[in-house]
Amino acid sequence: MALGSIKNLHRERQAFLARALFGTVFCLVCSSILIARLFDLQVLQNEYFQTRANENRMRVMPVAPVRGLIYDRHGALLAQNKPAFVLEVVPEQVEGMDTLLQRLSGVVQLTDQDIARFKDRVRKTPRYRPVPLRNNLTMEELARYELDRHAFRGVDVSAGLTRNYPLGASGAHIIGYVGGITEKELSDAPENTYEGLSLIGKTGVEKSHEDTLRGKSGAKIIEANAYGRPLRELDYRRGYPGRNLYLSVDSKVQLIAEQALGELDGAVVAIDPRSGEVIALVSKPGFDPHLFIEGIDVKTYKALSNDPKRPLFNRALQGTYPPGSTVKPAMAMAGLEYGVVTPEDGVYCRGEMSLPGSSRKYRCWKRSGHGFQDMVGGVMRSCDIYFYELAIKLGIDRMHDSMTRLGLGHKTGVDLPLEGSGLFPSREWKLRRRKEQWYPGETLNIGIGQGYTLTTPLQLAQMTARIAMRGKGFKPHVVYATQDAITREVTRVPPEPLEPIELKDNHNWQRVIDAMIDVAHGAGGTAARIGRDSPYRIAAKTGTAQVAAMRQDEKKARSLESTPLHLRDHALFVAFAPADDPKIAVAVIAEHAGHGGSVAAPIARQVMDMYLLGEVRYNAAAKPAAAAPVATPDADGHVHDEDVED
Repeated sequence: MALGSIKNLHRERQAFLARALFGTVFCLVCSSILIARLFDLQVLQNEYFQTRANENRMRVMPVAPVRGLIYDRHGALLAQNKPAFVLEVVPEQVEGMDTLLQRLSGVVQLTDQDIARFKDRVRKTPRYRPVPLRNNLTMEELARYELDRHAFRGVDVSAGLTRNYPLGASGAHIIGYVGGITEKELSDAPENTYEGLSLIGKTGVEKSHEDTLRGKSGAKIIEANAYGRPLRELDYRRGYPGRNLYLSVDSKVQLIAEQALGELDGAVVAIDPRSGEVIALVSKPGFDPHLFIEGIDVKTYKALSNDPKRPLFNRALQGTYPPGSTVKPAMAMAGLEYGVVTPEDGVYCRGEMSLPGSSRKYRCWKRSGHGFQDMVGGVMRSCDIYFYELAIKLGIDRMHDSMTRLGLGHKTGVDLPLEGSGLFPSREWKLRRRKEQWYPGETLNIGIGQGYTLTTPLQLAQMTARIAMRGKGFKPHVVYATQDAITREVTRVPPEPLEPIELKDNHNWQRVIDAMIDVAHGAGGTAARIGRDSPYRIAAKTGTAQVAAMRQDEKKARSLESTPLHLRDHALFVAFAPADDPKIAVAVIAEHAGHGGSVAAPIARQVMDMYLLGEVRYNAAAKPAAAAPVATPDADGHVHDEDVED
């Protein structure tokens, strides 16, 4: 059979040519697409992809700015940046991390917390980057490491800065501290706010003035490979350091106030009435702020949090206490202003009184009574019966209006975080909050600073300052100047004046101030022991805030020794000096310490001495030469002890 009858060569040739043509066209189309795409990438989009390539090659790394310093009013450092040595490990250079950590423990002190924190950081950090293992190496630890440096591959020591607080616990509540940034703080802040930073202010001035202290981050441009590993530094752009702060605080007065409290818990606040500048703000007990800088361990934090003395609690700003008799000068002012009493109007104090139709007894702190007392005597001897009667005449609503004008019951607006508002009640407040009507007996308690009334030590200091300035005043503030860290230019922070309190008769300011002067310098004044040898005149008021109510059948006041510590009265004292030219107003609260005249007043006297005289001349431990009872009959023939307590 012929070959052509089996195989159609013509058809095969046509099929081959068709396939070849298709293949050729397909290759040409694909080549054209590839060439067009290459032209688009290499020519048309060259600039775009060149920029992208450079971005992959060059990285911008933020550089943290130097945090601003904090000084007191005389230039003493309260917060500074100290050189610190940090032990770092590069994980990719280490073979056997656990073995390395065990060996390093023999050279430097490593706690379980240090190791746990390090391992957590290792998991979150690229292996080629150094991870901090221990901060703040001592010079001895640094020397031991340097001797055996060759034996620790992948380990190095870098120098940096850490925050340091020279006053320690004494200034912890006012200066505050810095700590690690949380994820919430990062997410809540505007973008790039904390770029390059690891520490920010957490409490005190460090927190409230974070924006001023923080500064502006710099940047360095580095060349990196495809894995992000830095190869070399190409450029450096300097940031701007934070501004320095000058506080109105006098560190010497701050330390004296803390020392004067001794073993007592409480608070001391001193302000300048002429400007509102805070001279001292002490809350005791305090805590070591350095514990929080690099992260406090759980055990230590729980110990501080569960401590019954509450060292983390800022008593000066957040603590709310019944003001006790310290409000009596303000009560006297309200009585004169509303015309319900005159300075000469008197009340006979027999030690107790009752409201009409009630058998409940409202007692004076002096159970035997004070006899006849006018306004000056009522303030000077702190006669409760006088102020019970005055409270009835005023009524709760007028009392509320007068006291809140002086700063009680609401925040002062000081430039510190977490300030408490306190409470000065009114008829409307009780109806709104408790759904109850107001009772006359509650008015009597409010009239002597008890009942629902709660104030902070700062509010009491501001109230005293406004009386000293005869109704004028300024918002309390801590920062009085800022300084550019490079140019050293200082910018003052002007005081913010408060709305003046105008009285119908401005002579009433002096009448009340004269009564407060008699508290410290008059015969029978409840603070006579601190006024006897004072080289300057003091206007003052003692106070004792009742913690536990007495039973109606108790005819004698409980002794301090027979009362459990947590039920003992708080001792309070407010004062300003010099009385004729006020430069300092002080409020003291000593918790569960008893009487304001014998405990809180000497503390305030030492604070005023240090600020006005530059030294403490008052000896709190010495018994006054005239401490024995002195017979001083009043107008009604009753004899009183010149060294009485409130």
